[in-house]
Amino acid sequence: MLLDSNIIIYAAQLQYQQLREFIAERSPAVSALSYLEVVGYHQLTEPQRYYFEAFFQAAEILPISQEVLIQAVALRQQRRMTLGDAIIAGTALVHNLTLVTRNVDDFRWITNLNLLNPFDIEP
Repeated sequence: MLLDSNIIIYAAQLQYQQLREFIAERSPAVSALSYLEVVGYHQLTEPQRYYFEAFFQAAEILPISQEVLIQAVALRQQRRMTLGDAIIAGTALVHNLTLVTRNVDDFRWITNLNLLNPFDIEP
């Protein structure tokens, strides 16, 4: 499994204990882009920065390789999508991972991409 950046951010919020448990039980990977998106957010507080840095220290971070870039380009040539979504989807496709995201509608058109919205899972 590959976590989308939005899942990482949701998991940091106190009310999403079940999401943190979901992540802890599965130890999914993350894209290097998620590190940039999450830790690079300009309005992070110091406690938030500390939390996210610790999260990424423990996570398997997959690089934005040439193969991921080629896949992201191919996706963007098919349909308008953000650069971030293209890299995240490209990473999941290259590594044959299920993309865990709350924004499944942004990726549903990619026929060979497996998606999972953890908010749809029964407790």
